[in-house]
Amino acid sequence: MEEHKKLPPIKAAQKFINSQFPHCDAALLAGSVVRGEATETSDLDIVIFDNNFSSSYRESLIDLGWKIEVFAHNLISYKAFFKSDYERARPSIPRMVSEGIILKDNGVIEVIKNEAEELLAKGPEQWSIETIMAKRYFITDALDDFIGCDSRAEGIFIANTLAELLSEFVLRTNHRWIGTSKWIIRSLRNYDVEFAERFVKAFDDFYKTGEKKQLIQFVDIVLLPYGGRLFDGFSLGKNDHCS
Repeated sequence: MEEHKKLPPIKAAQKFINSQFPHCDAALLAGSVVRGEATETSDLDIVIFDNNFSSSYRESLIDLGWKIEVFAHNLISYKAFFKSDYERARPSIPRMVSEGIILKDNGVIEVIKNEAEELLAKGPEQWSIETIMAKRYFITDALDDFIGCDSRAEGIFIANTLAELLSEFVLRTNHRWIGTSKWIIRSLRNYDVEFAERFVKAFDDFYKTGEKKQLIQFVDIVLLPYGGRLFDGFSLGKNDHCS
């Protein structure tokens, strides 16, 4: 019976705001329901701005038949999250603010949305040559483990690690935002749809058949423009001075 009483997402979010945060300065509905990607398990991502909040917080609850994720900020605290998301190259909060549908606004949201959109357009910080070398080394290390592994069970998890390292490498060397979980493939598609499909196929073929050749070749193709695999001569944290 509860499912039949479930309100549409925007109406539910508006009712939730009016009930739980009637005095907030602004509120946004973001997430999959806004992007048209909602599933049966999707929740409502609601961003609240209230200058009376002493600090930011996050809260999960169920109301009006919906799972609701509240991301609460005052008019200053969100800036630290923008900065943190920029530094880790995962713009979770800026993306929510940018895409969010306005539920309430006392005249503060335009400035915050502009900040979010400028940050998203700027892209993450460019990797240094040293960082690229380190990432090549870690990918090479995982690839060597993958090549030498005779255990199907171990190979699956090594491949998982390789997928995360490789997706990060491709996106960051191309000055693109990264993601985790479902946002890995979404970020790859935002970068290059054709490449994303090749990426998925390379790993999917291994998961289905256990055949490693195609995946190994794919990794080598990705690394080739940056010098290929790296092991010999790599060092990390070594002091270049005489004792």
